[in-house]
Amino acid sequence: MLAAMLKILVRWVLLAAALLFVAYLLPGVTVHSFGSAMLAALILGLLNALLRPVLVILTLPVTLVTLGLFLFVINALMFYFAAQLLSGLAVAGFMWALLGSLVYSVCGVVIDAALEGLFK
Repeated sequence: MLAAMLKILVRWVLLAAALLFVAYLLPGVTVHSFGSAMLAALILGLLNALLRPVLVILTLPVTLVTLGLFLFVINALMFYFAAQLLSGLAVAGFMWALLGSLVYSVCGVVIDAALEGLFK
């Protein structure tokens, strides 16, 4: 149980660092501090856990017609919505949210793969 809690905490810190990396890489995404990145990573995690499944179900016909590509739009909407909720995260527009969510998702996959190897 302690290992699971440690894994969640390490993942949270690494995802906050990934947000700082996204802000460094993309000029349309701004994160004001590491504390803002921690809060933004938490909010993104909550939005993806609570709101994203509802949106996926509601937009299932569109997702099927676009062969799953609409899921990128849903990810971008989650990223953009998190930026609207927080003052420490700013996104210049929907295209920056789309690019930011793509880079953030890739970072998340890499982080999950690395943590899976560490916390067996």
